[in-house]
Amino acid sequence: MLNKEIHLSSKIFENHREKALRDGFGEGLVELGEENKDVVVLCADLKESTRCHWFADKFPERFFEVGVAEQNMATIAAGLGVAGKIPFISSYAVFSPGRNWEQIRTTIAYNDSNVKIAGHHAGISTGADGATHQATEDIATMRAMSNMKVIVPLDYEEAKKATVAAAKIWGPVYIRLAREKTPEITTEKTRFVPGKSYVLWESKKPQAVIIGAGPLLYNALLAAKKLEKEKIGVVVLNSHTIKPLDENKIVELAKKYRAVVTVEEHTIIGGLGSAVAETLAKHAPTAMEFVGIQDVFGQSGEPKELIEKYELGVDDIIKATKRAIRRK
Repeated sequence: MLNKEIHLSSKIFENHREKALRDGFGEGLVELGEENKDVVVLCADLKESTRCHWFADKFPERFFEVGVAEQNMATIAAGLGVAGKIPFISSYAVFSPGRNWEQIRTTIAYNDSNVKIAGHHAGISTGADGATHQATEDIATMRAMSNMKVIVPLDYEEAKKATVAAAKIWGPVYIRLAREKTPEITTEKTRFVPGKSYVLWESKKPQAVIIGAGPLLYNALLAAKKLEKEKIGVVVLNSHTIKPLDENKIVELAKKYRAVVTVEEHTIIGGLGSAVAETLAKHAPTAMEFVGIQDVFGQSGEPKELIEKYELGVDDIIKATKRAIRRK
């Protein structure tokens, strides 16, 4: 059943509301702008799409429109970050951190500059824009970068909290955001602590752990509900911070239930699944299954169609969970 102790929405499964994560990001920026005059925002000609325009309208003297020049945006932000400002840079994830990866690495991460990178429209649910605009490798490339923290919010509320929290973490932070409106799962009261995962669902007699990050966790909850009807209990863990990973919680659950499934709208190579597998290989070797994109590029299509095509749907999570249980 749902973990009521963490103040989840009462309408997750029926008549749920949907909001875009980018709206949470934009509102978080405005809140930060009001709190701290050192917060500045840079955008690469996508301020409306990434909701930076709300900050720009309210704090025009602290907003910088760089234009279609993501490499310049990262480098300017690096200078601002070492000069005492808290810069947020915002674009589609395929362009930032995609196009400007080297500038992020060398001018931001290498110098431990206090820059926050918001990668929007990540994953295949960007839909009709197709493979060129579907970032499915960004968690892997950013997780591999020294000094970089990686956060993948679950929903609108968590995106807002992650944005505000990122400004209070010293050093580079990557925040990954989906494009589509997604179900509201958490509320204003739900506690968000970077680096600390939390349980969304726990059956009475769990047989496996489903670990996810981002909006695809909604499918994991639907899968958990269906599995319970089949008398297969699971725990669903929101691992919103992929770096640093909450290793203690993951190891604790893996040792207890001996079967783990990871769920992510990202390639299975180098993302959340890889991070969990690396941790368990060291501390608690466990039967695992990986729900994610299987080393292929995306294509154009409706977001829901693509989720099913790339086997990220509810039934795919159920099948993976049963496989993991059989293997334990």
